[in-house]
Amino acid sequence: MRPVLIYTTRSCPYCLRAKHLLVHKGVAFEEVAVDGNPALRHKMEELSGRYTVPQIWIGDLHVGGCDDLYELERRGELNSWLFAE
Repeated sequence: MRPVLIYTTRSCPYCLRAKHLLVHKGVAFEEVAVDGNPALRHKMEELSGRYTVPQIWIGDLHVGGCDDLYELERRGELNSWLFAE
């Protein structure tokens, strides 16, 4: 399984939804909360080119946000991203 990294904030419903999908699929992930930490948020923005949360990576691949994660699941592609060698 590829490592999953997700940048979040505590009050973000999209973050909760994305984490719920990952937990439902039995996927462990590293969560980086950017609440009140401008340096971490800036790092997330530099890495992703986006300022919204969540921002999700599977291995070295930037998925995007919650909608992007669910779109991969809807198309039946998320497992291949998660479980590829």
